[in-house]
Amino acid sequence: MKRILLLMLLVSSFAVAQDLELALWPDEIPNSRPSDEKEIQEKNGILWIRQVQNPGIEVYLPVPQIATGQAVLICPGGGYQGLAFDWEGRQIAKWLNSKGIAGIVLKYRLPNSRSIETSYKAPLQDARRAMRLIRSRAEEWKLDENKIGVMGFSAGGHLASTLGTHLEMEENLRGDEINKLKAKPDFMVLVYPVITMNSEYTHQGSRNSLLGQNPEEELVKKFSNELQVTSETPPTFLVATSDDEVVPVQNSLHFYEALVNSKVPAEMHIYPKGGHGFAFGTGQYYLQDWNEILASWLQNLQE
Repeated sequence: MKRILLLMLLVSSFAVAQDLELALWPDEIPNSRPSDEKEIQEKNGILWIRQVQNPGIEVYLPVPQIATGQAVLICPGGGYQGLAFDWEGRQIAKWLNSKGIAGIVLKYRLPNSRSIETSYKAPLQDARRAMRLIRSRAEEWKLDENKIGVMGFSAGGHLASTLGTHLEMEENLRGDEINKLKAKPDFMVLVYPVITMNSEYTHQGSRNSLLGQNPEEELVKKFSNELQVTSETPPTFLVATSDDEVVPVQNSLHFYEALVNSKVPAEMHIYPKGGHGFAFGTGQYYLQDWNEILASWLQNLQE
């Protein structure tokens, strides 16, 4: 009987998870300028969002009976040119709900937008604001403000790892009390992530979108996040494949090495096959179980 009741709770968490949309910046969006751009949403198997004009979050909360107090800010990938919003966003949030974890999908500005003044600053500004906004609602959403992490896929993995390593970023933000809250994630989950901007191993499309065609070397080093790891970097879970021809596995390997060298708790799973952009890896044999390994890792963080 208990097993049947638990199964009913898990199923219901997929079906009735709360769906709430919030704007990140209710007033003036920082680092922005007027343009004639319009946001584009296209559905061709995957919901693809480009030219984000009004960044925000979609909030999916688990049913109270299984809630753990954990929350994950999810950064979909797309080469910093678009967002694979359901494939690497909404479906991930709903799966997290089944584990009792709040899933919060970030719609962040993309650096190739004409509505942005300084391209490389905008995604991180939005991610930092999202973390603060979540913490400002922690009591209302029944979250533990010290158990809020970030998860990123591909270029979203670069954004997530930037959020966890660029802790001293100058912001000079004005406005509400939310901007005074902690932006640092309590843990990171990086799935086939872009990590480095070093031309040998980077994803060139992501680098070009974020930093431009001919960035200064100082900027390349700053956003090569394997070089930014310190003992203050949060615990990290990494997933990648050896045959990824889009984002070389060295991105994950070098980041893991930096974490170990800085004595940051880290776990990494490298699969021999699977390529890039597999999300849950459904139908790819052992690859499709990586999320259950992640679920165990997230549960261990609670202890």
